[in-house]
Amino acid sequence: MPPTPPGPPKTARGFERRPPPSRRHTRRVWWSLLVVFPLLALAALYAWHRRERAEETATAPAAAPPPAVTPAQVNPWRAAAKLVEEERGTPIGRAARVQVPAELRHYADTRRFLATQVAAWKEKDYPIPRDEADLARMIEHGDFVEVPAVGDDYVLYGVGANATDEPLAHYDRATGDEIPLYAGWDRFQDAAEAWGAEIDARKEAAAKARAEAATLKKTETRRRRSLLAQAKQARQEAAALERQRAKVAAWYEDYDRRRLLVSERETLDDLARRLGPRPYDLDDPKDRRALRGRLLSFTRPPAYEMMMELAARYHKEFGRPLPVTSLVRTEAYQRLLGETNPNATRIAVPPHTTGLAFDVYYHYMPADEQDAFMKMVAAVKDAGRVEALRENRDHFHIFAFPEGRRPPETLIAEAMGVVRPTRVAAAAAGGSARALVASRAPRLRVAARHAAGPKRTAAIHRTGQRARRP
Repeated sequence: MPPTPPGPPKTARGFERRPPPSRRHTRRVWWSLLVVFPLLALAALYAWHRRERAEETATAPAAAPPPAVTPAQVNPWRAAAKLVEEERGTPIGRAARVQVPAELRHYADTRRFLATQVAAWKEKDYPIPRDEADLARMIEHGDFVEVPAVGDDYVLYGVGANATDEPLAHYDRATGDEIPLYAGWDRFQDAAEAWGAEIDARKEAAAKARAEAATLKKTETRRRRSLLAQAKQARQEAAALERQRAKVAAWYEDYDRRRLLVSERETLDDLARRLGPRPYDLDDPKDRRALRGRLLSFTRPPAYEMMMELAARYHKEFGRPLPVTSLVRTEAYQRLLGETNPNATRIAVPPHTTGLAFDVYYHYMPADEQDAFMKMVAAVKDAGRVEALRENRDHFHIFAFPEGRRPPETLIAEAMGVVRPTRVAAAAAGGSARALVASRAPRLRVAARHAAGPKRTAAIHRTGQRARRP
């Protein structure tokens, strides 16, 4: 019988003595730890970040800060917006049962509401800003004052929300065309070349879709229809771009009109450099949108003073900032809003273009707050200082008379002849439902969307939320 091989060595107490781990095994353990610990740390950091984002989303206000809000203003603005939106425990907005005073209702002749505002403007003959360049000149001249995004008694809630990052443009009153503003002839040529490349790309896409449709079998009717529809759309887009390129070229090839366009761009560049706290780069889409939003936060002194007076009284009574949703508008911006917003009037001199009107958002106000604020507005209207209306879409519209008094009846009567009955009033009086729907339906703006020409780095598109009426 062979001898039994010796077992592993044992300690003094009889336990088996294990051999020390090899150096290779030790290295493997350390490398595992070096991989696992960072992964665990990253996982913990990701979970913390998601929790923070979820908490921030849950507590963030429904509206986004205005485009031009500086980082230092973001937290104060959010705190003010949260006070506006805070749950009161009772019905709010249009759901609240309120008694609208006669001062905030339409007159028996609904034209009188707008005619009174037109007459007040005609009495002072204030210039109307056609576009951003026009408004920039008036700001430089001192005609308008800026309203910061948040103050002690108010918050700009949605002002500038519809501002886009498209290239700045000259608005032609005669045709309604928007001509992009380039800093010089060379910039226009660069844009025209990019425009041509985009047109060629659309035509090529149309030809490719048609060719592919021609190779399909007769049974593939659905695919053929889809390809032919794509080809048709690409051809239409190419044709629209060609028409608009020719229209813009006609402006820049005319010496006098080119000088006008370049001077307007210089005006905007000058203002963008000096507004602060830092210069705006108008070749940067984000800066363009921020500047557009900031220009919409200006108003004329009479409207500013009235807004501050009402905001102070509202804040003192309820401890909340007054939410202001709209101040000045350019004609071009008013025209854009008129295609999607039934409250945005389309008369020759819309009140907001005068810089004397502002809107207050009552969507979150319960009955007691609305009633109290309407009494405040009714009192200043009885004093002949404002024209006002409680609109059906969550806004109080307030127009401050420049001299603190109503315009003469002769001017109001004259303005009555050029003002149509408002759509809101016509609907309330049982007007045609079909006419109301048609007035609210957005119209196609294919040519206007291409008026800015192709961007240097991306296709043309519109940005900007419409969470609140701006």
